[in-house]
Amino acid sequence: MKDTQEIEFIRDYSVSVDRLWRAVTDPADLVQWFGPEGVRLERCALNFSRQGPWSCEMIGLESGTRFKVTGVVTHIRPPGDGRAGSVGFTWAWHDDDDRRGAESHVTFTVAATGSGARLTVTHRALPDIESAQGHSRGWLSTLTKLDSFAAGLET
Repeated sequence: MKDTQEIEFIRDYSVSVDRLWRAVTDPADLVQWFGPEGVRLERCALNFSRQGPWSCEMIGLESGTRFKVTGVVTHIRPPGDGRAGSVGFTWAWHDDDDRRGAESHVTFTVAATGSGARLTVTHRALPDIESAQGHSRGWLSTLTKLDSFAAGLET
């Protein structure tokens, strides 16, 4: 069995669980923050209202480098009745020849806290430590954008 890496990030927000859930699952909200700083989403078909394929293409603002990531939404469990909500999806970058690389799995979990809502991002089955480090940088940058977006949300 091959060893894989897992990374996890936790953020607390002063918004309701329902509002944070929409921020991380509604396509109109997702495109406002999804992807690391320094890139723009050129195309993003990421819809957490249904299971099935998704894809995003990003362009580096300074470099013009194109990035493509694809996967499949594997589960959607909206929050309700005091339980956390979660959405899971596979994740794989494509190379310059559009060949899909190693597949990993991401889960967004949204739960209530005493002062609002908590987002936990878990990225599992990363193939090696270098991949985990690169994805850590990417998620930290992406979550910085979500922090800014969430600061403007109404509860």
